Amino acid sequence: MSHYRRNYIEGGTFFFTVKLADPKSRLLVEHINLLREVYTSVQKRYPFETVAICVMPNHLHAVWTLPDGDSDYPLRWRLIKTGFSNHFSASNTLSASKRRRHEKGIWQRRFYEHTVRDDVDLRRVVDYAHFNPVKHGLAANVKDWPFSSFHRFVRDDLLPPDWGGTAETWATHFGE
Repeated sequence: MSHYRRNYIEGGTFFFTVKLADPKSRLLVEHINLLREVYTSVQKRYPFETVAICVMPNHLHAVWTLPDGDSDYPLRWRLIKTGFSNHFSASNTLSASKRRRHEKGIWQRRFYEHTVRDDVDLRRVVDYAHFNPVKHGLAANVKDWPFSSFHRFVRDDLLPPDWGGTAETWATHFGE
């Protein structure tokens, strides 16, 4: 059995990648209102600040800051994933392990977490999240993707509306 080491820092800021089990799925954008509803409900019960977020068809990136004295981001993700999944039927091809855990086979079990170390690191992960739709060929420009906190950043004068350039400029800048 694998043992994943998570970094639990009370009041910490973290970058997450959370994926659906089916990489071809478009469930998150097709049911964006449900995802928003569940996300907001969990956020009300277990507060956290969403620094940035970008919802893609089959995964999402989020940057959260937890409240002082609180490091339990796995609880929040479990509740979001479960709350979303409860609106769908279970897959017909579930493993015995997933059936025992009452999983529906919608999400990957694990998620990626990165502890944000400083302001430079924070800017890097926020930029990565916002640019993701362009990187994956879903939008020509960051401003064209509707499921992103980028629009809040523009509204709050934190980024210009034409921020991000093209996939080619991004690759040159970040070496991808």
